[in-house]
Amino acid sequence: MIIGIPKEIMHDEARVAATPETVGKFVEDGFEVLVECHAGDGALFHDEDYVSNGATMVSDPQEIYDRAEMILKVKEPLFNEQQQKHEVDMMHSGQVLITFIHPASPVNHEMVRRLTAKGVTAITLDGIPRISRAQNMDALTSMSTCAGYKGILMAANHLTTFVPSMFTAVGQIKPAKVMVIGVGVAGLQALATAKRLGAITYAADIRPMAVENASSLGAKTVDTTVPAELAVAEGGYANRLPADVLIREQEALCETIQQMDIVFCSALIPGKVAPIIITEEMVKGMKKGSVIVDISIDQGGNCELTPKGGIETKYGVTLMGVKNIPGLLPTSSTWMFSNNLYNLVKYLVKDGSVVLDRSDEIVQKSLVCIDGQLVHQGAREAMGL
Repeated sequence: MIIGIPKEIMHDEARVAATPETVGKFVEDGFEVLVECHAGDGALFHDEDYVSNGATMVSDPQEIYDRAEMILKVKEPLFNEQQQKHEVDMMHSGQVLITFIHPASPVNHEMVRRLTAKGVTAITLDGIPRISRAQNMDALTSMSTCAGYKGILMAANHLTTFVPSMFTAVGQIKPAKVMVIGVGVAGLQALATAKRLGAITYAADIRPMAVENASSLGAKTVDTTVPAELAVAEGGYANRLPADVLIREQEALCETIQQMDIVFCSALIPGKVAPIIITEEMVKGMKKGSVIVDISIDQGGNCELTPKGGIETKYGVTLMGVKNIPGLLPTSSTWMFSNNLYNLVKYLVKDGSVVLDRSDEIVQKSLVCIDGQLVHQGAREAMGL
């Protein structure tokens, strides 16, 4: 089987889907691996290292898409400016694509429809369930760790004040207040990083266990008022809330949010559009100069005003909707990501062929489209199908 590793084309994306180390593992397992020239430069993995581990370097990305039976990517297919083609149009029927697709996010619906119509078999990494046997394939957890750490550093960089308390000759400067909404892997890493920087930390999550985890890191927890029986879905994930309950959660968090210097948003519902927790009216009441980092933006975002893929200031609040925060930590994130991908491919490939057991939870929750059919439940719901 031939695996193709194209260079990522998203703006400022420095990650790559394989390191020389994982290429070596694939080759040892009997795969042929095509890597686009300079694909790993941004993460400090260079062509000569790929070659020495058995990769074939290819300068034309279209050749990779033509020859490869499986494409491994970091980000969803996009329009390739150099080729003047969309990456979906470079693919062929029956090809297997494994990447982050975020198929429920409205911004990706047209691309998902095109993948489906093309006959591509697409697997989205954000669908890998957080179960014991899938831990070493769980790229979302790996990237969430990177996003939690780097997201707080980025927010701190946009503040016009110190994060820690500073005792100076002219008096004390009080520490910044940081709130994390959604205390999963990214949220916990964000809390830990903010605490290391010297901030006073707050946290909110509708799941009791997540609240306990936040408390163990020293954060002051804010009651969302959501009953536990409504909050927790299968596997310990957050549940989608009825509209009236979500409104009560917004009201319960509003006062605390408006006192914060940094609000880090990472509340997600697996495979579905992210819940809006911060409304435009809430942003209007926030402190001038405060920062919202919304890492849920790939699934729509937790703040109503978050720009998709950029940074804007509205009502005096900096809104950060950067979509590839782990890509700003490219060497570490690529190493984690590529090993997750290697483990997933090894799990799915049997005797040189991809075997997709639709009754397997890992396959069931990550498969987006196959044989011209859109099968991802979250995407179907979001598209009204």
